[in-house]
Amino acid sequence: MVRPRRVAHAPQRSQRSARILTAAYAVATVVALVLTLAGRHRPHPTVVEEFFGLLNVPVAPTVVSVVLLGITTRALLGRKRIGLWLVAAFQVLGIALGSVELFRSQLQIDAMWETRGSLGRGLDVAAALVAVLVLWWLWRMREQFTGKLQRGSWWPALAVLAAGSIITVGAAWLLIGAVGAPRSQVRAVVATVLAALGGVSRRSLGLIPPWVIDVVAVLATLTILGALLLFVASARPRSRWSPDRELSLRRLLSVHGAADSLGYFATRRDKSSVFSADGRAAVTYRVIGGVSLASADPIGDPDAWAGAIAAWRAEAREFGWVPAAIGASERAARSYAAAGMQVLLMGDEAILDPTRYDLRRTSMSDVRHAVKRATRAGLTVQVRRQDDIAAPELHSLTQHADAWRAGEVERGFSMALGRSDDPADGRILHVTARDGDGELVGLLSFVPWGRNGLSLDLMRRAPDAPSGVTELMVSELMARAHSLGVSRVSLNFCLFRGVFDDASRLGSRPLTRLNASMLGLFDRFWQLERLHRATQKYEPQWSPRFLCHDDTVALPQVVLAAGAVEGFIPWPHRRSTSGSLDAAQVREVVRIDEAGADAQSLEPRRSEQFRHRLGTLERLRRDGSDGYPVGAGQPSTSIGSIPAEAWRQPTALDVVGRVRDVRDHGSVVFATLVDGAAAVQLLLDAAVMTRSRLDAFTATVDSGDLIRVEAVTGASRTGTPSLLVQAWRMEAKSLHPIPFGALRDPALRARQRSTDLLVHPSEIALLRTRSEVVSAIRRLLGDEDYLEVETPMLHTVHGGATARPFRTYINAYGLDLSLRIAPELYLKRLLVAGMGPIFELGRNFRNEGADATHNPEFTSLEVYQPHGDYTSMRLLAERIVRQAAWQVHGAEVMPLPTRDTARTGTQGAELVDISGEWPVIPVLEAVSEAVGRRVDLDTDMDLLIGLAQTHDVALRPEMGAGAVIEALYGELVEPATMRPTFYTDFPVETSPLTHPHRSQPGLVERWDLVIAGVEIGTAYSELTDPVDQRARLTEQSLKAAAGDVEAMEVDEDFLLALELGMPPSGGLGLGIDRLIMLLTNTAIRSVLTFPFVRPAAGRTELTEAGTWS
Repeated sequence: MVRPRRVAHAPQRSQRSARILTAAYAVATVVALVLTLAGRHRPHPTVVEEFFGLLNVPVAPTVVSVVLLGITTRALLGRKRIGLWLVAAFQVLGIALGSVELFRSQLQIDAMWETRGSLGRGLDVAAALVAVLVLWWLWRMREQFTGKLQRGSWWPALAVLAAGSIITVGAAWLLIGAVGAPRSQVRAVVATVLAALGGVSRRSLGLIPPWVIDVVAVLATLTILGALLLFVASARPRSRWSPDRELSLRRLLSVHGAADSLGYFATRRDKSSVFSADGRAAVTYRVIGGVSLASADPIGDPDAWAGAIAAWRAEAREFGWVPAAIGASERAARSYAAAGMQVLLMGDEAILDPTRYDLRRTSMSDVRHAVKRATRAGLTVQVRRQDDIAAPELHSLTQHADAWRAGEVERGFSMALGRSDDPADGRILHVTARDGDGELVGLLSFVPWGRNGLSLDLMRRAPDAPSGVTELMVSELMARAHSLGVSRVSLNFCLFRGVFDDASRLGSRPLTRLNASMLGLFDRFWQLERLHRATQKYEPQWSPRFLCHDDTVALPQVVLAAGAVEGFIPWPHRRSTSGSLDAAQVREVVRIDEAGADAQSLEPRRSEQFRHRLGTLERLRRDGSDGYPVGAGQPSTSIGSIPAEAWRQPTALDVVGRVRDVRDHGSVVFATLVDGAAAVQLLLDAAVMTRSRLDAFTATVDSGDLIRVEAVTGASRTGTPSLLVQAWRMEAKSLHPIPFGALRDPALRARQRSTDLLVHPSEIALLRTRSEVVSAIRRLLGDEDYLEVETPMLHTVHGGATARPFRTYINAYGLDLSLRIAPELYLKRLLVAGMGPIFELGRNFRNEGADATHNPEFTSLEVYQPHGDYTSMRLLAERIVRQAAWQVHGAEVMPLPTRDTARTGTQGAELVDISGEWPVIPVLEAVSEAVGRRVDLDTDMDLLIGLAQTHDVALRPEMGAGAVIEALYGELVEPATMRPTFYTDFPVETSPLTHPHRSQPGLVERWDLVIAGVEIGTAYSELTDPVDQRARLTEQSLKAAAGDVEAMEVDEDFLLALELGMPPSGGLGLGIDRLIMLLTNTAIRSVLTFPFVRPAAGRTELTEAGTWS
């Protein structure tokens, strides 16, 4: 195991100051370059030069200025301390010049600056003052610039400077002689060149042609530039590949490798690595062009990523590298962003799901035809692990792959392994295609992606291979995926996929099409668009990948480095990937692969109490007892059902309950046994039962254990009613303590619902009440001759209500499905079939928020009555609610808290009589009263919008007058309604399945029942006109096509049934969860057996104190 290197971190400060300084010098470098290329030498500085001169930044139209500023900018990008020293030197020079101007009337300017003029006395003095402020600023940010120069960089820089100077002077001497000029002019030529580089006008050298001076100038420039680059060169990485590092990475991958499809590529042997302080995560990278370029996600435990990223960034700063990461997943990109890096979308990774890969689908026609062509050509495919391929054949595969590359540079860094036929890579999967003569014509190689995934490493085909060979190999792999234990395959990465997709859409913007066209120019070199088209036909799922970088100024350098390592841009020096593992290390790799994530590593961290109880369970088993025996029949009674007369005279009985506490008094032991809300004291006496059984009780029974006791009723010495235990046995050993009376955190209670119900038996009473209410509703409907039916939960068409559905997929048919949001359409089809009055009481699912009155899955009642209408449904709803209230309270009453009142149960709550007639109010009248003026569908739209804005009601652009009115109703009327009230006659715009109002155009026959500020139910006079219904559903489907995820789709099966003729009907829907919530005056989660809660990151345990351990 590689020991993680601890990197000293500077205090965490904002990088803003460093970025501003770097950006300023980058801009100055560009300005100096532009001025130099423009070639216009003026006697006095330009306004731009004067501005930068005021900041003491040496901008001038000279090669020296460009080189000096460029070197400084490069050092600042790497956060090198030398860069800060150079900036400080410029400021000190500014102070010196300002001081001379301030204390002398005349400045003896050196000849080199004679033709450049002066910034003037005032500007020079002001620049000195600016320099003082800048030096203070530089001192404040000094800890952000920790980058070191390469050790001993002085010597190569001086060597290059000396050698280059000799070559330059020698070349000048030779060239002067070659043109027939006196060689005594060498000194004048060199002086002229240096003057020109410094920006001073050339002196006339009539005997020497200008091209000689230009050649000498180029040599001098290269000498200066080379020496400076060597001087500020970045240090070399010291965390290079080693066998121990690779083994450490493989250990992390064996446990956490399933998280990232590119994880295995971290074992490339041209990558360096840096580990978090605890060794649980690592970042792998390569230094190229002064950029520390990480690839893909950090390896290891995501909880330790932050530490690995911090160590990597600290190392990059220490050695003066620019940190960047390519190919990061969305999760990793968030981690990099949290560390202060900026994120850009690179493209998308194509992931194939074998269960969804179906050549029979119409959309897969291109792939299907290609596979048929390849099959007719006589191609056969083999799919094998590398361990199963003989060494000669494996070597042959490598040779063919290299030959088919046709001399091109091997591409890939973040998404390629860079080695072949290595004994450490036995789990690599090779897909080969051969023709009828047995000749290899195609090869796909995949590296492991966790335990059940594959990630493409190599895709090659022979130049003369039959058409469709790649499609055949991919399809064969998908067909055999199940037998191989493969559930996902990462196929390709498409750079700028979003640009190509957007450009292909109808009505795409001109700028998008222009971007796609520009990228198309590079397609002949890098195959960007062709790769996208070749991958898209497999219908993959796309997963975004990101580029993460520090400074925007450094982005060109980062892109250049990324292009170089990926093989898109030629680079002179490529690090070797020829490292290898010895035989012992290869055996260790095999052991790591076989071990993988063992059961112990997958278990949660256990508390000391858990381990203690586990030891107690083992002790029970050693003593011949079973901690989890088979049932011994029903107990004679329950704790809460012990009759009063049993305490007046000794009565033998056996009961089952959980031990709440144990109190050991030596020869006598007391324990409290609970069953729900009932509790009783146990008394165990060594004189009654054997001493060994008493000792076994105290040694093996803990709080929370479920035990069965045979006892006689009696009392303790203090007169406390007790069960005098004669025998006991363990029914179920609790490995976790149950925090009786200490579990109060709502989140913990929801997550550990079983524990919650044990600790709070009143919650079980609510669930019993729920069951009784549901049974009462069923009885009432049965008594009124309604037939209960069941309709499908899985729908092929999203319909029945306006809501966002949950999406799923059926492998058998290759279809996208949704969980039902309402059973309405199926129930109406049964009405068409003549089933008469029907109802369904079951679960619906809506992919929306969860709060005090909403749950993603909920129970609803839907009732349909042929030849009824919304009035008959209103009367039925009253009967149902009153029957439910009677079942809970024994009378037609219910609590009516406001939305601001805590729902704490019925104890002490005021119960309101609901037996009289319930108000029936048209919704237009209710909204008019709420806003203080008359509104209807003819009200001016601008006025309606103004009313919404006045009352802070949010609107969407596509809303019409009806939708705005209903939005006002939802925000102003519904929350203010306490007593049961029916609001009727809603706008047609918001009720696509409802019959038009028989007397008021633009409205529909619909009501909403509101109680205590909560909508409990709704009912319609159902729309039975198939022509009108089709028009409304078509309008809804257009909204869905435009991106409205809640809009319904056209259900042709439902419309076909409706076209057969559906009787005039009334339909009712009631929310059972909400109704019981209101009747019991509790939160909705309390009336659900298992309310939905976000899964925890890992398993946790309860301690005695009720906290997580």
